[in-house]
Amino acid sequence: MFLACFALIAFTLGANAQNGNGFGIKAGLNYNANGNYFESMGENAKHPDRNVGFHLGLYGKVGDRFYFKPEVVYTQTKSDYDNNDFKMQKIDAPLLLGVKLLGPVSVFAGPSLQYILDTEFDGITINDVENEFSVGLNFGIGANFNGFGIDLRYERGFSENEATFIDNSVGVPPNRIDTRPDQLILSVSFAL
Repeated sequence: MFLACFALIAFTLGANAQNGNGFGIKAGLNYNANGNYFESMGENAKHPDRNVGFHLGLYGKVGDRFYFKPEVVYTQTKSDYDNNDFKMQKIDAPLLLGVKLLGPVSVFAGPSLQYILDTEFDGITINDVENEFSVGLNFGIGANFNGFGIDLRYERGFSENEATFIDNSVGVPPNRIDTRPDQLILSVSFAL
């Protein structure tokens, strides 16, 4: 459904490319945090590869100085919980509003829809996710140079979304993991 809607938007934008509208591809790295973002960053600085993921997707753009930029992105994240890996695969769909500030530099913000495809904790698939669909917020800064773009954004969920898993040890209560962690996202994009 997301891809069909995006394909229609991309086709429409491609037909109007001379007006500053267009579409393209994007990819980059995601850095996830568990709990308080800045405390988590300090703790994970010792092992920076523990919470790094990646993303790959498509974007569209309508407008020039003020613009609307919908995206459809496949994202794979990894988080470290007490030396155990929590991995997640999801589809993200940010719906961003932006404004050019100075030359190629712009700022943007908007909601980000998330649909979880798969979750795994320390090699065990987790099926009990509270909500497979959730909404978060993206905001950031970017620069665009003749079809090549780079942006840095922060994402956080509007609410926690937990996954529950049960340890087989007797008397151990179920554990919960947040499936909507805060993220710092670095992307590069190419207009088509």
